Amino acid sequence: MSRASLIRPLEWTIRPAAVRVWTERVDHDRSTRVWGAIRAVANGDESSPSLLHAVTACAQVLFAAGAGLALTSSSGMLEPLLATDAEIGELDELQFSLGEGPSGDAISTGAPVLETDLAGLDAGRRWPAFSAAVAGRGVHGVFAFPVAAGAARVGVLSVYRRQAGPLRTDQLQDALVFADAMFVLALDQRQGVSADLEEVIEAAFTARRAEVHQAAGRLAAQEAIGVTDALALLRAHAYSSGRPLHRVAADVMAGTLKLESDSSPPAGPTDPKELGPDHAEKEQEED
Repeated sequence: MSRASLIRPLEWTIRPAAVRVWTERVDHDRSTRVWGAIRAVANGDESSPSLLHAVTACAQVLFAAGAGLALTSSSGMLEPLLATDAEIGELDELQFSLGEGPSGDAISTGAPVLETDLAGLDAGRRWPAFSAAVAGRGVHGVFAFPVAAGAARVGVLSVYRRQAGPLRTDQLQDALVFADAMFVLALDQRQGVSADLEEVIEAAFTARRAEVHQAAGRLAAQEAIGVTDALALLRAHAYSSGRPLHRVAADVMAGTLKLESDSSPPAGPTDPKELGPDHAEKEQEED
C-alpha cells in the first residue's frame, strides 16, 4: 500500500471538522468587526447603534461611494428609507421611481444582485431606464443585498461604488454580515421579534408611499386605465421631468398636475355645432 493511499483517508476524516472550526472562527471574527464598525459610528454620534449607523459603517468598510437602505412590504414593493447622503438617496429614489434596478431584483429573488458595471451591455438590457438615468453620475457598481432571514424580507441594502469591477471576497462577506446586522436592528427598533413581522414592515412605510398609490388610483379613474398603467404613467413623468415620484404624486393629488394616458379619448367638443360653422360646412361637403 502506498504512502499516498494512507494519507488520503486521514485527510478526508480530519478536513471537514477543521474547515467547520475555521469557518466558525472566521464568521465570529467578521461579525465582531462589523458590529465594532457600527458601534464606532454610533459612538461618534453618542447614541445607540441604529440602521443609519449600520448603513454608514457599511459604506466606510467597503470603501464605497455610499449606501442606502429600502424597506419592503409584503407585496415586495420597495420604499427608500435612508442613505448615507443626498446623492445616494437620489439613486435609491430612482430605482423606486423607475420600478427597476438591482434593489428590486434582490428582493424579488431573495439573493444578492452584484452589478459590476452599470455602463455595460448586460446592465443596459436588464435595467435600461435605470442604467440610462445613472449615466454621468459617476457611479458604476451597484451591489444589492436582501436584508432578510429566510422568507422574512425586511428590505434591501444597496452599496454604490465609483469604480467598475467586482467586490473582493472579503468585502462581499462583510456586506452580507452588514445586511444581517441591519435585519437585527430593524427588528430591534420595532420592539423585537415578538411583533408580527408583516405588521411591522407595513407600519414602517411612510405617507409618501400611500400618496403615490392614491395618486395612481385617482389617475386610473380619471383616465379609465388600470392602476398599474397609472403608476407607470406617474413614473414616466417623474423620469422625464427629473422630479421625485412622490412629488409628482403630490401634485396630482393637489390637482396642479394633469397627466393624460395615450389610450384616453381626446379632450374637446364633439358636437359639430360646438366645433363652429367651418367644421359643419366641411362635414356637409363630405356628405
